Amino acid sequence: MRRCHVAIVAALVALPFSGAPVPADEPSPMTAGFAEADITPEIGMEQPGGYGKSYHRTLHDPCKVRAAVFDDGRQRVALVGIDALVIRRAQVEAARKAIHEQCGIAPEAVLIAASHSHSSGPTGMILPGEYDHGCELVRELAYEKSSCADAGYLEHVVRQIVAAVVEADRRRVSAQGSIGSGSAEGIAFNRRFRMQNGWTYTHPGRGNPDIIQVAGPTDPEVGVIGAWDGDGNLLGCIVNFACHATTSPGGISANWIYYLEKTIRGAMGDDVVVVYLPGCAGDVTQVDNLSPYAPGTGKHYARLVGGTVGAEALKVLFRTQPGPLAPLNFKTTTLTFDRRVPRPERVEESLELVEQQPQEVGATQWTFAKEIVLLDALLQKEPTKDVEVQVVQIGPAVFVTNPAEFFCQSGLDIKAGSLFPFTFPVMLANGCVGYVPTEEALGPGGGGYETRLTAYSNLEPSAATRIVEAGIALSKQLEPGTVPEPPPASPFQAPWSYGNVPPEVD
Repeated sequence: MRRCHVAIVAALVALPFSGAPVPADEPSPMTAGFAEADITPEIGMEQPGGYGKSYHRTLHDPCKVRAAVFDDGRQRVALVGIDALVIRRAQVEAARKAIHEQCGIAPEAVLIAASHSHSSGPTGMILPGEYDHGCELVRELAYEKSSCADAGYLEHVVRQIVAAVVEADRRRVSAQGSIGSGSAEGIAFNRRFRMQNGWTYTHPGRGNPDIIQVAGPTDPEVGVIGAWDGDGNLLGCIVNFACHATTSPGGISANWIYYLEKTIRGAMGDDVVVVYLPGCAGDVTQVDNLSPYAPGTGKHYARLVGGTVGAEALKVLFRTQPGPLAPLNFKTTTLTFDRRVPRPERVEESLELVEQQPQEVGATQWTFAKEIVLLDALLQKEPTKDVEVQVVQIGPAVFVTNPAEFFCQSGLDIKAGSLFPFTFPVMLANGCVGYVPTEEALGPGGGGYETRLTAYSNLEPSAATRIVEAGIALSKQLEPGTVPEPPPASPFQAPWSYGNVPPEVD
């Protein structure tokens, strides 16, 4: 039975499918190229994702930069996904500058998004030299007690981003594009819950009797753009889905994105480049707090999320019709936000706490006291923060970016306000400003982990609303392209002669 099942699957994969481009009388004006580059960190480097030090001890799978470049004969755009917790603004600007110098793509046309893999290399949280202006205590808390980026690794990541985009641009060939979306239900869950005490908790725990209801939505849409060569081979694809990359299968890893890639390549070939751009998942993870069952392992959840999203992406690729995806376009704007400022008495209390040992005052209380001290120092140097909002158009689709861990509801608000047939919000793009909750989450009845005031997350309460409005406004300055459709059927002539008979019972 197992051999029969494998043979059937292999036969199905080999069958022709609707995603194969229909031959055109003239070559498509669109060209597309894909490439990837390795950014796997070394064993012993810091593992980001928390507020303290943690180090990699084993390797599960490689971390990568994956890049796609599209050209419609008028504009070129580059979309880059990196297996990283975050990418900071300085590295984005350095990569964009080098890309422009080496292959001429406009800096504003380059979208660079971090997958938010919690099992990736040290690109954050704190940059080298970021707190050199602070006192000795601040420097100790920043560099010795916090999660820090590695200077050499950051330079390597920038080089590899540039190399991947330049190579993708060099590999451009005449191509047709397909576009569509599917739905991956039951693998991503909002982690915020309204509680009996009137607050909102993050991860209140399975079986907690004080849970009233979930406090936010999820977005099961799997957005997919595929690029096909003249022989019907998939060159690469872009996948957009909203779920934290916190499955962590063990050791250094791209996280569940590894299994997303593995699933698509299993059907479409090992050379296919899968560019993952994260949807708005600041409050969405693989953890189902309402489940009555014990949780599975990290590897289980990595396979579950990555495999399910990958399978859904394949369904979209199989059923959508390739054709020219035009026009290409891009726009950006920069918003400036005030940071939230801790009360002076809270700063004083935090200074007293961090002078003690974490085990004396409690690890959680000590950690967030440290964050208040670091935020106070950051405010002395940078009381406001610039935020880039970018839109990148590929025909009938628009990618609307923000540099935050953006709540799912804010992503849904962007989709609701867009006039495009396909709208794909992308978080943690072109920089990182930490969690940016909705105004509701920062108001009465709100709360939870994402609303904590830290050196990582601190923008003013109106930030999410303004970022949503800016993204929608930019998208409305663009004219959506046409969704490719199959060629029309030939005019009717006659029914199938084998089938146009009444029942034969004698």
